[in-house]
Amino acid sequence: MPKMKTHSGTKKRMKRTASGKIKVSHAHRGHLLTNKSKSARRANRSATFIDKSDLKRIKKQISNVK
Repeated sequence: MPKMKTHSGTKKRMKRTASGKIKVSHAHRGHLLTNKSKSARRANRSATFIDKSDLKRIKKQISNVK
């Protein structure tokens, strides 16, 4: 059976932390920011972590990413 390939799109958007969590930035940050509230823009600045329910699937996609 062939090796499973890394998912390139996921690899570019996510980063594994030293503790094994997956860090990702928020969505809705690209454009049309004038329509969004100040608190929404501020909340989207900081990165967030992948939910525990999705962690196994995401780790499999980026398995060989540092």
